[in-house]
Amino acid sequence: MRTLQTDLSIYSKFNFEKPPVAVKFLPTRPEGIEQLDKAISFCEMLKEAQQRETPFYFAKENETCLGKAVLGMEDLPTFAEAGEIGVKLEIFQEPRANSSLYQYLPKLPRGIVNYVAYSTLDKLTFEPDLLVLTANASQAEIVMRAMCYSTGAIRESKTTGVLGCAWVYIYPYRSGKVNYTVTGLAFGMRSKEAFEEGSILISIPYHWIPTITQNLQEMKWVLPSYTEGREQFLKRERANIEELERIFQNP
Repeated sequence: MRTLQTDLSIYSKFNFEKPPVAVKFLPTRPEGIEQLDKAISFCEMLKEAQQRETPFYFAKENETCLGKAVLGMEDLPTFAEAGEIGVKLEIFQEPRANSSLYQYLPKLPRGIVNYVAYSTLDKLTFEPDLLVLTANASQAEIVMRAMCYSTGAIRESKTTGVLGCAWVYIYPYRSGKVNYTVTGLAFGMRSKEAFEEGSILISIPYHWIPTITQNLQEMKWVLPSYTEGREQFLKRERANIEELERIFQNP
């Protein structure tokens, strides 16, 4: 693995309740990191990383759900793609409804990822493929504004009611797009108590880490408009608009 080159210390300024977690997708077994000593689902790995004192990696045998299939470690079971699981669990009306989502589900090609490494930022030694943040709304607003600050990029959230892990991990990694979702919306994560509901999970792929990190260092985090109160904001907004109208009327 490539050693950490990027200064990510700015994220400690947020004082997140749950620490940010770096993720690395690997074809070969990483050195200097311990393998997870139990088997849990892909969606629970983030919680595991936040609670552990040391980095870890997992392999196919450590994953108990369909996460290993979206990672390309094995094929999806036929009964899953047929939509039968969602009906058995009373999530979908008929198999056709469950089955239809698989045409959109992001998956890695078979065999290119055999191990996935996790580390909280305070223990991080490798360049991450993904940086996953567990934020409240105010913290998430700052991060998402940092994405747009120098780029004007559109904010998008994509997920499905099941297999939320694919959208937290695979979609941002493969698409190069920042993705976010609210905990408590995805069936598996909710059923397995992977997160307390109401937090915002933000997955930042390596394509965006430098830009967002730099913008966090440059921009004002708490805007005056958020703290001055409605009436003062409206007054200042009106003054700004009037000033701009005068400028553009007499260029």
